[in-house]
Parts: sequence; C-alpha cells; structure tokens
Amino acid sequence: MSDKNKGIILLLLSAMGFSLMAAFVKLSGDVPTVQKTMFRNAVSMVIAFGFVKYYKERLFGKKENQKILLLRSSLGAIGIVLYFYAIDHLVLSDADMLNKMSPFLTIIFAAIFLKEHVRRFQIVAILIAFAGTLFIIKPEFDVETIPYMAGFLSAVFAAGAYTVLRVLGSKEQFYTVVFYFSFFTTMILLPFVLIFYEPMSMKQWIYLLAAGVFATVGQFGITVAYKYAPAKEISIFFYSTVVYSALISIVLFGQIPDLWSIIGYIAIFGASFYMFLKNNHDNKKLAKIAKEKHQHST
Repeated sequence: MSDKNKGIILLLLSAMGFSLMAAFVKLSGDVPTVQKTMFRNAVSMVIAFGFVKYYKERLFGKKENQKILLLRSSLGAIGIVLYFYAIDHLVLSDADMLNKMSPFLTIIFAAIFLKEHVRRFQIVAILIAFAGTLFIIKPEFDVETIPYMAGFLSAVFAAGAYTVLRVLGSKEQFYTVVFYFSFFTTMILLPFVLIFYEPMSMKQWIYLLAAGVFATVGQFGITVAYKYAPAKEISIFFYSTVVYSALISIVLFGQIPDLWSIIGYIAIFGASFYMFLKNNHDNKKLAKIAKEKHQHST
C-alpha cells in the first residue's frame, strides 16, 4: 500500500474519531467549555503517556523540536477550545461545518508556508467536497455572531496546527506529539477548571471520558496521516466527518437525512473517490517512468 493510501485510511479513521468526540461533547450537556476541553485532553494525555512509555520514547520530544512542538500545541489548544465553544453555543451541524473549513485552510497554508504545489484537479475536488458539506449542513445563521466566529477561528487554528505537523514530519513519534499537545492543553486549562468547576453526573463523566477516547483516535489518526502524505493530497478525506456525523445522528438521535443531505454525501464521496483515482493514476505513472529510466540506465 502506498503512503498516500495509508494517509487516506488514517484520515478517514481520524474523521470518525472526531465525529464521535463531537457527539459525546454535545451529549455531555451543560458543562463549562473549558472543563469539557480539559477532560477531553486529559484522557488523551493518559493514553498517549502509555504509548510513549511502552515504546520507551521521550515524553516531550527532542530538544531541537521544542519550538515546533510548542507551536503545534499552542495552535491546537486554541483551536479545540474555540471548537468546543462553538459546539456548546451553536447547532452541532453549524459548528461542524465551520470547523470543516480546516482541511481547505490547511491546503492554503501548506501552499503558502511549505510551498506545496496544488494541482488543478485537487482544487476542483476540494470545491466539490466543500459544496457537498453545504448541501448536508444547510447552515442556519440565526444566532449571535461570536459563536460563529469562534467556529471559523477554530478551523483556522486547527489548519495551522496541521500545517505545523507537516513541518515536524517524522522527527518525532506520533504518540509523543499527541502527549505533548494533550499535556500542554491540560496544564494550561487546569487553573481555569479549578476556578470554574461544575459538578458532573455519572452520565456526564462517561460522555466526556468517551469524548476523550475518541478524540485520541482522531488525534493519532491525523498526526500519523500527515506524516505519510502532503495535506493537499489527502486532507479532502477529512470531510468524511460530515457523513459520519449524519450517520451518528441517525443512530443516536433518530434523525434521517433529507434529499439535500444525500446529494451532499454523493458530492463528498464523489470528490474523494476522484482524488483517490487521480492519486493512484499519478503513482502508477511515476512508477512507470522510474522503471523506464532504470531500464535505460542498465
């Protein structure tokens, strides 16, 4: 299996994890946003700690990577707080749609800061997928502006964090990166949680613990995915989280998608499949050229 295809599979798994995380965050109800965020990251921190210790790696990475790790963690921490705020104050689908701007923004950031070339067919596929999310979500912008700005900014900071992951590449193990981010966010938010702590029911504890577990799946998936392939090649597959969210709504809330949503699903999977075929075609073409060069040289 090629690195691109590995990245795609991991990103689909990541999208599933983040979709389930959002569902459990919403189910946890009236708990302060900062408190939800800290519990989500504390669970990820514990799980990642287990991986780091098992593989006997450094908890906080190498000295030369500290600036990159700190930047990734800072951007990610701000992004997740803003996203949880949006989930708490908006219709879940609106918050999800705004956050799903992150793959699109990642491609832009990667082109600007990492000089990654974006091809025409990739732009077309991204635009089709983005249109598909609008068909599914049908955003109802009928509340105050601040939560919507928070949702959009969560995507901006998330895209920044994912772009930094490309810079980090394979310099650190993925579980070290996740532990660093989770530890950083937990420690930053802990004082605020202690000040504004709200008691939680057993059900809320379970929901937030589940949110933390699935967030870890999402975090591991996306961290490893961007090690295998450039953002412009695979980030479109992160839009599948919108489809996952719709399926979760059917199972958990009994909400059946309408015709517009189905059109959106077709658009997203069509764009994803188009990207997948083009990437495979390019890989085969490059492999063929390399083989011919090798034959001519021998």
